[in-house]
Order: sequence, then structure tokens, then C-alpha cells
Amino acid sequence: MRRTSRLTRIAVGVASIALAATACGGTSSDKDSGSDGSKETKGLAIAYDIGGKGDQSFNDAAYAGLQKAQEKFGYKTADIEPTEGETDADKEQRLASLAKQGYNPVIGVGFAYGPAMEAVAPKYPDTTFGIVDSVVEGDNVASLVFAEEQASYLAGVAAAKATKSDTVGFVGGVDIPLIHKFQAGYEQGVKDTDPKVKVISQYLTQTAEEGGFSSPDKGKAAAEGQIEKGADVIYQAAGLSGQGVIEAAAKAKVWAIGVDSDQYQQEALAAYKDFILTSALKDVGGAVFALAESVHDGKPLTGVQTFDLKVNGVGLAESNPKMAEIEGLTDAVAEAKEKIIAGDIKVNTE
Repeated sequence: MRRTSRLTRIAVGVASIALAATACGGTSSDKDSGSDGSKETKGLAIAYDIGGKGDQSFNDAAYAGLQKAQEKFGYKTADIEPTEGETDADKEQRLASLAKQGYNPVIGVGFAYGPAMEAVAPKYPDTTFGIVDSVVEGDNVASLVFAEEQASYLAGVAAAKATKSDTVGFVGGVDIPLIHKFQAGYEQGVKDTDPKVKVISQYLTQTAEEGGFSSPDKGKAAAEGQIEKGADVIYQAAGLSGQGVIEAAAKAKVWAIGVDSDQYQQEALAAYKDFILTSALKDVGGAVFALAESVHDGKPLTGVQTFDLKVNGVGLAESNPKMAEIEGLTDAVAEAKEKIIAGDIKVNTE
């Protein structure tokens, strides 16, 4: 089994492309056959998580990986939007449809695809499946997981250095183990850097179905509440809802910390960029591309593939030049990164 030793961080952009309809109300960039009736070569297909394309974060990072694969390998791709209130059966149908059409690999973006992938992957042994943020057992499944807690620790270091009120915030989209990793790393990074700094943490919803990852209004309200309590730096791990957190922070002229993608660079968030201190990066696009490349090379990745600081699978964005103006911030982040990689700092996951 070949493992990816190095990932290239991708600057995520949102592009609109003409797509033809496919199963479950999704979209595809390709037809089933060529003009001569033969089946066209098809490559990577991704099925989005809640929030879909355009979230300026998690899903858009996956789409950037798809774009890179499409450009490098010149094959047909597909990217499929989720439907509101869909069931595991709907996800199964979506994954099965992509496999039947000949796409390889087929990637479910998000832990919600776990049950569906467990059911579908064994039925298509010649197709490589990938799942982001979850572990699914299977000879033809690659589980693409990340050390989110490590990037979050670095975000906590930055927050502790940037705060003037000695109060910072964390907004999680949904109260689930995955987001607990973000919270745990962030809180540890803050406390290790400055024990006197208070962290206010909260979750928007208990379940994804309630809109925790897809409701900017919920994120905005939560951030406004934390700002009223004195928070002047707020880190969000909330998908599309995080845009509301960033908006509230900018309006109040306090710092926001983005997630997954470098949100300082996102065109849709340009109006707020002066208040996006940094972002905890999670190279979903790099992981998606790595799996596509392995399949293209005839050596498909399988099993658990972990992307951490050692392979640049996670990190902290440095795009905002104002980071360098905050005394001790850049050096503290660099030192913490070195210690995590060396094993001198063990970052909590819960």
C-alpha cells in the first residue's frame, strides 16, 4: 500500500461549470458514453456533505481537489450536491450510481457517508471508494482522516497571542466527536499559551439535520453572543454556518479564525477579510487529489490515510500580514508546530 508523504495545499476557489443531471438530483460533468457509443473514461467523482459547493470551506476544498485531478489527468469528473432531508438510502443510491457509471474513485465528502459506503463499497470491488472524516473498513476503501486537533492547537496559540480582552470563543457547528477535536485542540492551545485567557465554547445544534453546518444565521447569532461576553477572537468549525461567525466578528471589529480552507483568501468573504486573523487548514483538496492520483497510477490507496502536520495535511494559514504585527504570535505558532511534530506536545482530541 502506497502512502502519500507530502501534500500540496490548494487555494480553494468556487467555479461554476455546466453540469448534466445525474442520480438523486445531483450534477455531473459528463455523459455515460462517447459519440461513437463507447463508454468514456471517467475518473474522480465526489458527493458533497451538508452545505454543498459554495461553503467557502470544507466542500469547496474537496472541489478544488477534483479540479486539480481533472486538469492533470484530463478525464471526466462528477460532483454531486446533497438533497435536503436525505436518508442513508439516498446516499447509497448516489454512490452506487456513480460506481455504475464508471467513476473511479468515488469519494463521499463527510462522515455522514459512512453507513452508505459500508453498504455500497463491497458491491463494487473494482471501484476505489474514499470517505473524508470517517473510517470505513473495506479492501477498496480509503479513509481520509485528519489531525484537526493539531491545526486547532495552532489556532489556539494565535488566539491567545491576539486577544486583548483575555476572552476568546469557539463555535462548533454540531456537537459530535469530529468537532470535539477542533474544540479540544483549540482550548489546549489557548491554555498552554496563556492560562489566564478564558475560552467560551458552544455548539449550534446537536444534529446536522438541525442546520448546524448550513445556517449562517445561527453562526452569526452565536458569535454575537460571545462578543457580548467579551470575546475578541472567535474560532469557528461550523461549515457554511461559519460565514455568519466571520460576518459578526467583522461587524464588531474583532478577530475571526477560519477553518478548513484559507478563508482570508476566499472571494466570497472579501468584505470581511481584514478581520480574518488566520484559518486552521485541513487539506481536504490535497487528500482528494492524492486518492485520485493513486487510482490513476494503478496503485490505489486503501485503509486509513492520516493527514497531519508532518505531511502538511493540516496547518495554519499565514496569508493575513497583520499576523506578523502581533507581538510573539508568529514565533509562538512556529514553536508549537515544531513541538507537535517532534512529539513534545500531545494534542488532546476530546
